[in-house]
Amino acid sequence: METRLTFLGTGTSQGVPMIGCECDVCTSPDPRDKRLRASVFVEYGGLDILVDAGPDFRQQMLRAGIRHIDAILLTHNHKDHTGGLDDVRAFNYIERAPIRIYCEKYVEDSLKQEYSYAFAEKRYPGVPEWQITNIDGHPFTVSENIPGFRLVWEDGKGYEKVKVPVETRRPKQVEIIPIRGRHYLLPVLGYRFGRTAYLTDMNYIPDEEFSKLQGLEHFIVNCVRRGRHLSHFSLEQAIEVARRVGARHTWLTHLSHRLPRYEDLCAELPEDIRPAYDGLVIES
Repeated sequence: METRLTFLGTGTSQGVPMIGCECDVCTSPDPRDKRLRASVFVEYGGLDILVDAGPDFRQQMLRAGIRHIDAILLTHNHKDHTGGLDDVRAFNYIERAPIRIYCEKYVEDSLKQEYSYAFAEKRYPGVPEWQITNIDGHPFTVSENIPGFRLVWEDGKGYEKVKVPVETRRPKQVEIIPIRGRHYLLPVLGYRFGRTAYLTDMNYIPDEEFSKLQGLEHFIVNCVRRGRHLSHFSLEQAIEVARRVGARHTWLTHLSHRLPRYEDLCAELPEDIRPAYDGLVIES
């Protein structure tokens, strides 16, 4: 099954450039050094799947021209990965359907606190509509999210209801393989889509999870800086993990301004390991 993955954001929790910083990376004119918060858009088995929806969600959707999402997979509950979920209501409005979110139970509990208005018994009109499914370390199935109709803009008429043709109503399904990791003491999930795996915000992967990462074309792993970090892989650790996985291509994401500029980092890395950048598209 073919996979097409677009990097919507490849930066750490503060993004690059960081507010108020004038270092060489933050002032770099290279657009590949401009990094929104980490997220990817995956086209897999005919489905459109988003992994994480951070504070830059709206900007990322507009920049990439994304008009439909079948599901959002959350890796964990930190703000730089969930802070844009309110803007899901734009998709609710256009498609007149809730967005399916797949996450662990503790992540749902966190969303209920952070977005209490979205779970209220009497909800304010226009709040985001989510359909949440709890997952764990076992493979799970994601189904196509087919609305009854879409709202389409007609010049001079405004939004018009357009029914979805009957022949497209057969829901497509794909199986997703979660990869368990740890973000300091917090359990997090990465995801495998066919021959591509996406792991962010980890500094530990249990030995038994590496069997799920065999035979990859593309391996994506977080790397925040040189030297040990409390909750993320360092550059040295990310390279070590990449060598153990043995994918044909490894891409580094969740990069901070404490790593070299894009071109300089490329020059010091092995040819099969490269820093990802916003807008990069990979296929397998």
